[in-house]
Amino acid sequence: MKAVFKALNDETRRKILDYLKEKDLTAGEIADFFNISKPSISHHLDLLKRADLVSSIKKGQYVYYAINTTVLEDVMAWLVSLNQKK
Repeated sequence: MKAVFKALNDETRRKILDYLKEKDLTAGEIADFFNISKPSISHHLDLLKRADLVSSIKKGQYVYYAINTTVLEDVMAWLVSLNQKK
């Protein structure tokens, strides 16, 4: 869970997740939304993948990234459980 919170702590990574909730994108398409280098985008995507917040699939010569909401659902369920009285 530490990797999830670390990944969500960065505004660029949160924006990447916002773009991916609309549709799957390649790293190049994601980079077009930002004014930072492509290696920086790759680094952000790597951290999101390590946290299992995104997955990737190769289609032809491109790698497409997709949001993985399962991890977010698990985090949300855990947060809600903290607020429940026994």
